[in-house]
Amino acid sequence: MTDFADLIAGYHRFRETGWKRERSRWEDLVGGQSPKVMVIACSDSRVDPAQIFDTTAGEIFVVRNVANLVPPFEMGGGRHGVSAALEFAVTQLEVSEIVIMGHGKCGGVHAALTQAFDGADPGAGGFIDHWVDLLDDARERIVAEYGDGPEATRALEMETVRVSIENLRTFPFIPEREKAGKLKLQGAYFAIADGILHVMGDDGAFAPA
Repeated sequence: MTDFADLIAGYHRFRETGWKRERSRWEDLVGGQSPKVMVIACSDSRVDPAQIFDTTAGEIFVVRNVANLVPPFEMGGGRHGVSAALEFAVTQLEVSEIVIMGHGKCGGVHAALTQAFDGADPGAGGFIDHWVDLLDDARERIVAEYGDGPEATRALEMETVRVSIENLRTFPFIPEREKAGKLKLQGAYFAIADGILHVMGDDGAFAPA
């Protein structure tokens, strides 16, 4: 099992290989970043966007959270980590694409589908429950059509992408940039079992890349 000592050992390997090999690039990045793509992905340890898309430092601006969700635009409430990152990427970095990447075997989706933490207190699943309730409407539709087995799980995993894209468009600065041709929203789904990336078309359907 990897622990902090293993991470430090990995850092030393990185310093002797990757950092030295890309030293000029790192020196360029000291002056700032200018990624063209923002990726919103799940926190799951098996689906690192930089690894899946084979990118290097400075190429993608990444936000990761449970079930790769984007909440709808809202002014009140608590802290807005995803919204702040989104605002920064779009209005300050001026990324030209936002990719929402869902994935197979998603624990957040499983929690949403089974309502495993329904009614739990914060610290005992309540935070998770309140986060994945962003999928409640989608869950009802999918359970009505597929039940609650593996087919429903996969359907809801893909639905996280559509829900997040729909919520992206509730932020005023998103549709105005889409309309101007300055921003494009993309959907993707990584199947852990076979390593295949599926890309969402304009019709909302997924197909292997």
